[in-house]
Amino acid sequence: MRRLRLEHVFAATGVVIAILLTIHRCSTRPHPTWPRDQILAAIRFVESGDRPNPPDGDDGRAIGPYQIHEVYWRDATAFRKHLGGTYQDCRDRSYAERVLTAYMERYVPGAWAIGDAEIIARTHNGGPSGPTRPQTERYWQRVLARLSR
Repeated sequence: MRRLRLEHVFAATGVVIAILLTIHRCSTRPHPTWPRDQILAAIRFVESGDRPNPPDGDDGRAIGPYQIHEVYWRDATAFRKHLGGTYQDCRDRSYAERVLTAYMERYVPGAWAIGDAEIIARTHNGGPSGPTRPQTERYWQRVLARLSR
């Protein structure tokens, strides 16, 4: 029984450290901010060319204008149960934006509140630890190029 509790403590500690690192990163290096509609438009363009009915991506594992994976959708709807719907509803832009919003409010609420496009884009691309993952830097550069047009 004691071992189980210790494992929970370690898991919780890891989550807290990840959150603190993201907060620290956001607060120590100012990022330019943009209005949400511009951030969403840039992500949508990078993900699907802003096509109304884009093909599925990632070998059929990502759908809709924001190329949302099922695990992303599950995270968002677990956080905001009132979203309802099904994963297939992510093909609809309006619903997908509500899912994206819930995901950002869950994992990077500060960045979402101020419009920190880098944190938002890298979280969208790489999950909750996306802002600290080197693999998401190239994705961010693509979003930034679209924002800077």
